[in-house]
Amino acid sequence: MAKTLKRSAAFTALARALMAGARGGPSLGARLAALPRMIRATARGEYDGGLRLALMTAATAYIVSPVDLLPEIPLAIFGLADDAVMVTWLAGSVLAETERFLEWEERRRSVIPGHVVP
Repeated sequence: MAKTLKRSAAFTALARALMAGARGGPSLGARLAALPRMIRATARGEYDGGLRLALMTAATAYIVSPVDLLPEIPLAIFGLADDAVMVTWLAGSVLAETERFLEWEERRRSVIPGHVVP
C-alpha cells in the first residue's frame, strides 16, 4: 500500500510539473539551468534544499549504480520496474524542486538587503 502511494505521488508530481511548464510556468531549459544555482545556494546555506538534494543525489546514484536491489537479469521486468519508478520519482522531484527554487529566487530579488528598523 505504501509503495503504491509513493508511486502515485511521484507520478502526480511529474504530471503537475509538466503541466505547469506547459501553462506558462518555467520551461524545462530554465529548470535545468537553475540546477547549478540551486546546488550553489544550498551549499552556501542560503537555500533550504539540502535534504531534497541529498535524496535526489541518492536516487541518481541508485539509478546509475551497477548494484541493484532487484537485479534485472533474474527478475526480468520486476528488476526494471524499480529503476523506472526511481527515474520517475527523480524527474518529478527535480521538476518540482527547481520550480520551488525559481520561485525562491524571484522572491529574493524583491527583497532589499539591510537591517530591520523597528
